[in-house]
Amino acid sequence: MATSRWQGMLLNALRFEAGWLLCVFGGSWVAAITGAILLGWHFWRCAKPGEGWFIGVFALLGLALDGGLHLAGGFDFGEQPLVAGLLPLWLWMLWPLFATLVFHSLAWLWRFPLIATVCGAVSGPLSYFGGAAISGVTLAPWLLPTQAVIWAALCFGISRYAVYKANKNVPNNGF
Repeated sequence: MATSRWQGMLLNALRFEAGWLLCVFGGSWVAAITGAILLGWHFWRCAKPGEGWFIGVFALLGLALDGGLHLAGGFDFGEQPLVAGLLPLWLWMLWPLFATLVFHSLAWLWRFPLIATVCGAVSGPLSYFGGAAISGVTLAPWLLPTQAVIWAALCFGISRYAVYKANKNVPNNGF
């Protein structure tokens, strides 16, 4: 049983990493296909009750946050086509793909709010830095520190909610 659980967590993380690489290297067409396949698989085989709602909200949050940062001059996407005039599809797709980790391979992390916050503050900007370097996106000098604050706050919020939910024995029906 424990081996099966660890295998599921590892496969969840590997699916996300493969999706990240395909989206960043492949661009928007590859992201559309990759996202549809990986999210479809997740909903078919892995999703917990209510998780679809959480993934949808997280996708909209990503469009709003990164779209707002683009409008503020944080990203220069060059001539790439943008979803709703805000983000390339490949970047936006990373948000729902990340959300597939929250109740699965990252579930252990939320019990440790300080560690989750630090992990968000470090890994969030690193992901943007790497993705920008690969995809030819120019980042404003202030963007990565801003992303550190955003991802620290997101991970802290997820962690606090997970602790609250565990203490209240609230069923896992998403956020």
